[in-house]
Amino acid sequence: MNGHRDTDDLLVALEAVLFVAEEPVELAELARALEVSVAAARGLVERLAEVCARRGLRVQRHGTRAQLVTAPEAGAYVHRFLGARAEQRLSPAALETLAIVAYRQPVTRPVLEAIRARYAAAQVELALVDVSDLASVRRAAEAFLSTGRVLDVLVNNAGVAGTRALSADGFDMTYATNHIGPFLLTTLLLPALERAAQGRVVNVSSVGHLQAKRIDWSMLERRAAPRRSGFGDYAVSKLMNVLHAKELARRLTATRITTYALHPGGVASNIWRSVPQPFRWIILQFLISTEQGARTQLYCATAPELVTHTGRYYDKSREAPCNPLANDPALAAELWVRTEAAVAAAC
Repeated sequence: MNGHRDTDDLLVALEAVLFVAEEPVELAELARALEVSVAAARGLVERLAEVCARRGLRVQRHGTRAQLVTAPEAGAYVHRFLGARAEQRLSPAALETLAIVAYRQPVTRPVLEAIRARYAAAQVELALVDVSDLASVRRAAEAFLSTGRVLDVLVNNAGVAGTRALSADGFDMTYATNHIGPFLLTTLLLPALERAAQGRVVNVSSVGHLQAKRIDWSMLERRAAPRRSGFGDYAVSKLMNVLHAKELARRLTATRITTYALHPGGVASNIWRSVPQPFRWIILQFLISTEQGARTQLYCATAPELVTHTGRYYDKSREAPCNPLANDPALAAELWVRTEAAVAAAC
């Protein structure tokens, strides 16, 4: 290991591995991936145990294996998965007009082509946006609103973990991507959602939000220099997704819009792009392909039985308990006000 900065990167990545692993991971496997000795890998696990203990988590040693243990209410890490072939589960009626807001055109174009091939009459459009960049968010929202179309469902699916970067507006990249950008996009698109027969906002959160113990409000302030954003930050940003859905539901009680937050499962998606190698490769070995479905997202977006439900959290297409902090209306209201202030400061 070459210095403090490298060690920090390895600790973030090590926590990611243990976070997504269903079973304890062999120290020897970690050592081989790191190209270090088993003793060095053991030292990293012990260091991570100290860091996690301060967040109310435990890293357990089982002989030559290590495992991350969440609070009891978190339960087992669930391996259900986000699908790139979600279009196969949508009805033709739902695809009469479909707008896909995405960041990477080369990845998204084949999805659009597959939808058009399957549903020839579907009007499918692509709008490019970087949700971490508030100017990009505004441009995308303005472009959609200018069409005068109704928006039936908005799925806030963008996410990232383990970053060491600032957004174009100077925010920590994890918080900018996972919360601030989607918050602004949702706010700007509310007029189109309000014109729908029953508009829905779906926030893709994570079971990781159960780990969050408190919110450090300074993370919603613009920063002068980047720092490594760990899984504690990821957990807090995912808690923000649930709080946002619940506060939005309270603010929209006089409308036909309903809101939902959910855990999609451990997904082999691009969310892990900021985690250093070789840990990124290891993480992906514990995940299932994105080809295997987006059931909970689609359930929240389309299930007729949810028309009278709003502001709730789902896992495996069922309502599930969320972090008790997410049920605090005062905390949700404070998050709303502070996020509005963050967006205003970036203008």
